[in-house]
Amino acid sequence: MKLGIMQPYLCPYIGYFQLINAVDNFVIYDNIQYTKKGWINRNRILLNGQDKMFSVPLEKGSDYLDVRERKLASSAPKHMKKILAQITNSYRRAPYFADSFPIVESCFSMSHTNLFEFIFASIKVLCKALQIDTELTVSSFIECDHDLSSQDRVLAICDALEASTYINNIGGNTLYDKLAFAQHGIDLKFIECLPMSYDQRNNEFIPYLSIIDVLMFNGIERTRQHLNRYTLH
Repeated sequence: MKLGIMQPYLCPYIGYFQLINAVDNFVIYDNIQYTKKGWINRNRILLNGQDKMFSVPLEKGSDYLDVRERKLASSAPKHMKKILAQITNSYRRAPYFADSFPIVESCFSMSHTNLFEFIFASIKVLCKALQIDTELTVSSFIECDHDLSSQDRVLAICDALEASTYINNIGGNTLYDKLAFAQHGIDLKFIECLPMSYDQRNNEFIPYLSIIDVLMFNGIERTRQHLNRYTLH
């Protein structure tokens, strides 16, 4: 069984969905510490020819809280309407706006007030739209030692789910040791997104934007084709 594990990210870039599509079971961490400067509750879209950050506001909380312990701010619904207005303003002339906007709108129209539940629901919406049928598992539901960290924690999850292959983003090649995984009977692979570009309304191409950008300029079918444009190392 091929396994992938990642933090929850808001409308992540296409590489995230390539990884989900490449495995049989994709574990999303909910019991992992929230990081302010990460991509958990923010991402980037194209606005006026430049990359523009958007984020979902959170209630104030300790820096040591897990993602599942964080709540959306009371102003979040109003803020999400502003995000959708930004997306409309930026992409209304994109070739696949009419098809893609309802999907994006669903991601920002969730009633969840818990940060993890909100992001998890939006990832499921996007996977359904992209016809990705990979099993999604919440990390805290797995019976293993969750006090472990880094590679040891990943190995514990792999052992608990009886994974034969673990696939990680290419950035993990400095974090994980193939020999350590082999000692557990697990083949460690790294997925690398192939260079991609597409017409962003005659602007100089800006890579690694949110999946929102990919959908708006490529549509569902072409985005699905991009899901297979990667190499495994």
